[in-house]
Amino acid sequence: MPIKNRFLPKMPAMTETTYPLLPLRDIVVFPHMIVPLFVGRKKSVSALEQERKKQRPLILATQKNPSKDDPTPEDIYKVGVFGKIIQHIELPDGTVKVLVEGQQRVKIIGYKDNAAFFDVAIEPLEQILPQERNETIALMRAILSQFEQYAKLNRKIATPEDMVSSIAKISNPAQFADSIAAHIHLKISDKQSILETIDVGSRLEKISKHIHNEINLLKMEKRIQKRVKTQMDKSQREYYLNEQMKAIQQELGDNEESGGDLNDLQKKIKKTKLSKEAREKAEGDLKKLRSMSMMSAEANVIRNYLDWLLSIPWNQHAPPHTNLKKAEKILEHDHYGLKNVKERILEYLAVQKRTKKIKGPILCLVGPPGVGKTSLGKSIAAATQRNFVRVSLGGVRDESEIRGHRRTYIGSMPGKIIQGMKKSKTSNPLFLLDEIDKMGSDWRGDPSSALLEVLDPEQNKNFSDHYLEVDYDLSDVLFITTANTLNMQQPLLDRLEVIRIEGYTENEKVEIAKKHLIPKLQDNHAIKDDEWSISDSAIRKLIQAYTREAGVRNLERELAKLIRKTIYQATVKKLKHIAISDKTIQSYSGVPKYRPSELPDTNMIGVATGLAWTQSGGEILTIESVTMPGKGKFHNTGKLGDVMKESIQAAISFVRSRAPSLGITDQFFESHDIHVHIPEGATPKDGPSAGIALVLAITSCLTRNPIDRLVAMTGEITLSGRVLPIGGLKEKMIAALRNDVKKIIIPKDNVKDLDEIDATIKDKFDIVPITAADEIFHHALINPIAPLTPQTQPLTARSDERLRPH
Repeated sequence: MPIKNRFLPKMPAMTETTYPLLPLRDIVVFPHMIVPLFVGRKKSVSALEQERKKQRPLILATQKNPSKDDPTPEDIYKVGVFGKIIQHIELPDGTVKVLVEGQQRVKIIGYKDNAAFFDVAIEPLEQILPQERNETIALMRAILSQFEQYAKLNRKIATPEDMVSSIAKISNPAQFADSIAAHIHLKISDKQSILETIDVGSRLEKISKHIHNEINLLKMEKRIQKRVKTQMDKSQREYYLNEQMKAIQQELGDNEESGGDLNDLQKKIKKTKLSKEAREKAEGDLKKLRSMSMMSAEANVIRNYLDWLLSIPWNQHAPPHTNLKKAEKILEHDHYGLKNVKERILEYLAVQKRTKKIKGPILCLVGPPGVGKTSLGKSIAAATQRNFVRVSLGGVRDESEIRGHRRTYIGSMPGKIIQGMKKSKTSNPLFLLDEIDKMGSDWRGDPSSALLEVLDPEQNKNFSDHYLEVDYDLSDVLFITTANTLNMQQPLLDRLEVIRIEGYTENEKVEIAKKHLIPKLQDNHAIKDDEWSISDSAIRKLIQAYTREAGVRNLERELAKLIRKTIYQATVKKLKHIAISDKTIQSYSGVPKYRPSELPDTNMIGVATGLAWTQSGGEILTIESVTMPGKGKFHNTGKLGDVMKESIQAAISFVRSRAPSLGITDQFFESHDIHVHIPEGATPKDGPSAGIALVLAITSCLTRNPIDRLVAMTGEITLSGRVLPIGGLKEKMIAALRNDVKKIIIPKDNVKDLDEIDATIKDKFDIVPITAADEIFHHALINPIAPLTPQTQPLTARSDERLRPH
């Protein structure tokens, strides 16, 4: 039979069979324990009213789930205590603060149906004391010693000495156990288990076990904090919480999160089709990563490296495109003209269809701005069904931008090539290297030299990036580069298959505007075909009078300006349709910016028309020459380069050598100065191709023979009068066509280039090929001079006589 507790406090006589219940959250109240409670739930406040007004004893029991605001009987533990209210304060916000003291343990045996509050029937629980008093006293002393150690380790206990001293004075084993249980920090379920333990001896043993566990945890926490503190330095203090978590994981012997990440990396390495070298590198770095702290700087470097290595495509090829008709349709739809480029791409696809495997060509699209080089790259990607990657090289001066930075540097990363491969997600994308001629070089290296390996089909199979440190295969990549000029290193130029994209003719610009620019601008400005229209003659006038370019970029801006003004006029004046013609276009686009032709208005003495090539296309070059009394000096102005100055000297020397045949005396050169000027003095000019135009201007000035204003020419001369070939013939002919030139004089060696020029351009001119500078006197002067024959040419010394001293 159980022994009844002789130390139970005297309870008031209970005449009622049910008692109001106050459910508690996050706290278990033990007998002899005094705690403050804040009561705000309606049922709980009503239960307090029952105790205060009707003197009904209050039952305190803990909820199983503290987050429930409206618990049911199943959510409340069955064992609680009687509660005595010591103090009752009603707060302004409607809540009630009470100070309660726990008394005898009770067990809830039933609930009465009451909507206002929990009304419960209970039965008191009698405690069972141990029979061996000495054993109990010894256990109590051991627990007191444990509690003293626990109180010193636990910083949450403010005055551990006073608390231990007050508990040591308690001789009642049940009260001693409850006081200790009330002051140790345990889970609610553990405290409830202690409350439900009737046998005092078992209760003391449970408490001893819990205190022992808590002491071990506190010691471990202190050891972790000490370890973290020693590992940290000034630069790592901001990572304190992460270090503490790491130390906890080390103490538990279970680093699940980092282990899971490393396992994911292991799976990726197995799944990715790495090369043998890359796989060995990845597995070696992963093995090294497993043996080091995940929060160390080196671990972050290795982790980032593995992420990069596994994120780029390894042997992941997009299926090849074999439908040539579809590819041709895409190219024709996106761009007007550009026959050579389209033929080259279709040839590549045809060979790929037959061989199933071919190294990607390395094309270089060279042409003036605005002719569609970059957009053509996108169209080629669509036609070949390759992923498109664009890298702009304009202004790049660091070799590391191409090859990447070595891993030893902070913030290092791969170069633009490997970054582009990651973006493409396939091993055979179309890689557009834009503005390759705009790269620079300085003390950090020469990026154009780094591109030599990338753009060499024999070398790029083993491309080495400084960051990856393993070879990467670029042989399946279709590289396309763009440039305005071929002003680049000769070794780099040697690796490129150059395809020139010359400027557009006026007819081509009209077609591009109708088929591409206007539909695009209408979509951008949300205007429909029935709201406005522009005639072909208006487009031509826009091209002639408001733009001066080889491409169509400025033409697109002018058309956008027209559409904006059209929308404004239609909105303000509420017009349903606006038609723009060549007669009304000036009211929308303003005063014309250019004259239709820059040729002289009349045939003039000493004014010749040359043809020049610029980065923005062809231009006509007016060359003026005058003579004046003087001392035989020569002047040249117009911001000329060294090559053009030398060309002027060669032209003057040639004309002087022909002076007797032209009727010019030696005394004339001694008593007159010659001044050659090329207008637009703010624009730099250079090159040898204005040689024959210079000869004609000087000769016209000296002989007072006017020059035909409708004749333009281009060609380099030598001192012997030979005319050498020049470049950029198509661009120069387009410029001549734009300025209403009727006759063009070109070097005979450039006749072969006429085959690549469209007939719509050639048929507009009378093209005169020449081999000697003397021939221009017959074709360009108003009063023609017959070409000099060997009999009429001045005598010159034999080559062996030139070296003989006089």
